[in-house]
Amino acid sequence: MKLADNKATLSFSNGTPSVELPVYHGNIGPDVIDIRKLYAQTGMFTYDPGFLSTAACQSAITYIDGDKGELLYRGYPIEQLATQCDFMETCHLLLYGELPNAEGKKNFTRTVTMHTMVNEQMQFFLRGFRRDAHPMAIMTGLVGALSAFYHDSTDINNPQHREIAAIRLIAKMPTLVAMAYKYTVGQPYMYPKNELSYAGNFLHMMFATPCEPYAVNPVLERALDRIFTLHADHEQNASTSTVRLCGSSGTNPFAAIAAGVACLWGPAHGGANEAALNMLGDIQKAGGVEKIGEFIKQVKDKNSGVKLMGFGHRVYKNYDPRAKLMQETCKEVLGELGLENDPLFKLAMALEKIALEDEYFVSRKLYPNVDFYSGIVQRAIGIPVPLFTAIFALARTVGWIAQLNEMIGDPEYKIGRPRQLFTGSNRRDVTPLAQR
Repeated sequence: MKLADNKATLSFSNGTPSVELPVYHGNIGPDVIDIRKLYAQTGMFTYDPGFLSTAACQSAITYIDGDKGELLYRGYPIEQLATQCDFMETCHLLLYGELPNAEGKKNFTRTVTMHTMVNEQMQFFLRGFRRDAHPMAIMTGLVGALSAFYHDSTDINNPQHREIAAIRLIAKMPTLVAMAYKYTVGQPYMYPKNELSYAGNFLHMMFATPCEPYAVNPVLERALDRIFTLHADHEQNASTSTVRLCGSSGTNPFAAIAAGVACLWGPAHGGANEAALNMLGDIQKAGGVEKIGEFIKQVKDKNSGVKLMGFGHRVYKNYDPRAKLMQETCKEVLGELGLENDPLFKLAMALEKIALEDEYFVSRKLYPNVDFYSGIVQRAIGIPVPLFTAIFALARTVGWIAQLNEMIGDPEYKIGRPRQLFTGSNRRDVTPLAQR
């Protein structure tokens, strides 16, 4: 963060003296006006609901240019990482700032692999949930419970504790998600297999049973690995900001990540791919491809309340770069599984075509986003729709922990404390009960 040559001058029309505020340059992206001393100098706060115009931290991890449709992890374009690296390399990059060499990748992968098992008592913890509980309800409990099992890595101010907590979280999330799935379908839990890749191991824990051998399909393995990479981090979004705010109090890393899982559950955030698949299911029930025109009319009618899920993005005003990569993966998976003619997938492709050609959506830059395609891919693999957001949480864990570690190491970090514009009652006195 470098001080800019110019300063911002805040002037007032009521005669209050002007205030000069420092301006800082990032390496790329918009400059920021430093308002930290604004209250001390003026007695006023800024008002920014949703923090849409506020930089809450300085970060060197992820950069998004929404107008260009660009996503960089530590400077590397997501297109290159998703096609030339695997998820373990991406994790190393996000955590430590650099891509590993061959030896570094081997050592890092082995370290993660050695931590994939979870305490056996987790099985008893699971039994407390209803069988039909939403997987994200289970995951918020399981991730928070990790802090009850790993007392030796709960000091957020100890760099070694943060490091081992990061490895444990990355390693154990697939195991916990698979356990949550197996519990809801009544199948036995499958233990991790150290000879498998990160994505391959997850597929095995999800779909293998003790009855017969399970062979990991390399196309599905690669597709899942790409889903993990594309979702690994996404700058200061709602769940990442939640993890940072939670961690700013000094709570342990497991609790901070559990807070991120809870935030991600929302349909406007991580639940978007689940919402997109549910939307396709509703159109299918109404009559399928033939009813798309009718559905599109409802979407365009502001009074209908019908929304087009899986299209558009808060940040990207261009094509989501992750969506292009996921689209390729989607076609690979459907081809591998012979599902090109599956009614729901044909419906999805028809909807995509209309949205990309219809002036209403093109002018509003409502392109298909990563949630649209990742939901289709996961359904094709056999992952049930309610589990989609849990898999998103699994992938995003590395980003959350990298952001948390960065915040704790930042000498300027303080406990988060947003301000407010108060619109309630002025001071008043309590009337005795008998007189009210």
